[in-house]
Amino acid sequence: MNTQAQNKIYDTIVIGAGISGLSAAYHLKKYSPKAVFLVLEGRNNFGGTWDFFKYPGIRSDSDMHTLGFSFKPWNSRKFIADGPAIMDYLDEAIQENNLEDFIKFNMHIESASWDSGDSIWELSINNKNLNRIEKIKTRFIQMCAGYYSYKSGHKPTFKGSEDFEGQIIHPQEWNSTINYDDKKVAVIGSGATAVTLIPEIAKKASHVTMIQRSPTYIASVPSKYKILHLLNYISPKLGYKVIRFTNILRQRRIYRRAKRSPELIKDYLLSLVRKELPDFDIEKHFTPSYNPWEQRLCLAPDSDFFESINQKRVSVETETIDSFSEKGVQLNSGKLIEADIIITATGITLQNFGGIKILVDGKEIDISKSFIYKSMMYTQIPNFINTFGYINASWTLKADLTSKYASRLINFMEDNNYSKCLPKAPDDLEETKGFLDDFSSGYVRRSAAISVKQGNKKPWINNQNYIKDIFEINYGKIKDDSVRFS
Repeated sequence: MNTQAQNKIYDTIVIGAGISGLSAAYHLKKYSPKAVFLVLEGRNNFGGTWDFFKYPGIRSDSDMHTLGFSFKPWNSRKFIADGPAIMDYLDEAIQENNLEDFIKFNMHIESASWDSGDSIWELSINNKNLNRIEKIKTRFIQMCAGYYSYKSGHKPTFKGSEDFEGQIIHPQEWNSTINYDDKKVAVIGSGATAVTLIPEIAKKASHVTMIQRSPTYIASVPSKYKILHLLNYISPKLGYKVIRFTNILRQRRIYRRAKRSPELIKDYLLSLVRKELPDFDIEKHFTPSYNPWEQRLCLAPDSDFFESINQKRVSVETETIDSFSEKGVQLNSGKLIEADIIITATGITLQNFGGIKILVDGKEIDISKSFIYKSMMYTQIPNFINTFGYINASWTLKADLTSKYASRLINFMEDNNYSKCLPKAPDDLEETKGFLDDFSSGYVRRSAAISVKQGNKKPWINNQNYIKDIFEINYGKIKDDSVRFS
């Protein structure tokens, strides 16, 4: 690949400056030093999710020693970190690795069009800094735009919502003007967002009621590592590596056991909840209808969620909603949950590629008709890698693997004078399920129609297994029978 051309053809464009995009930038800079690249971010700041969400208590839903980058230790004793701390960490990663000059903000990409004749991508970009449409050409795209829409979360229609006299807010739209001090707050939903914001809101609200259609698995975890202080004293890098490796193995062991013996893990998780809430109806309010790890496990650092219930600042209603009224939420049981503020923590809306239109030789791509290769490349799209992290572990683990693979691929194509790579599914490949069919979360079910397909054999399977992926992605051959180079 030529590093420069008269009309400025980049070797690769990274789309998005969240965790995935910063990982991509680091690996390109380190492992593909000849590559000319840019990171284009549609918003005015880095961080993605961690800059975007502003609701109270925003924090990681994974431990920071696996959510952190492989190349930058997380040296705080905190097991779970809040949003501002994560943003500081990401800023440090940018500064320490001199990545700031590669990132361009307010560059909203509207479409990416591949021309097979020239083996070039052309990106149509709304440059918000200059208020004009620009075109950028690149030989390769690394898509790091996440998996959900920033425009709007999932908002079910509730009968009578126009009658409610108070404020209705989705966490995705939270802003600093929202005042919940001494207010009665109803939170609809019991996923990670609800479990995160409820303890924080409960500190100032007069009362918080969590309304859930069905329960979620919630586990208490310590907020800090006691052993980390000692390990950091010996060596911060060593401490990070030890805890990171330990947590990876622990996560994998728990997930594997949950798949093999779901009832055993279910009983264990519920026994922990009973210890937290000895006088509560656990069967009704905290016993999910699904098996562990069919949806993500919600974490409660230092039992904050359970403590807010024990303090009578939070109550739980497991019931379906009939309607909203002037005074609050009317349940189908006939009970009225009075509220000044209703928070609809009802989930996200999935989208492919940050909502960017992808065209190959003038034809818009329907990704649901593609097979996925090594959980990152698509049979219909040349010179294109998409970063999609783990559902059953930390997102960053997969992001780092994907970024390193992309650098290896770009180097391989440069060394062998290839201009195009495209996964090619074998004739006998059978579709088994969608990309995330192992998970039953609402946002997964709602997006099934737009999901890429899995095959029935490697490398067309979404492993959701970091250990397997290390060998298949980091050490697997770049040129194999499933990828065509030209």
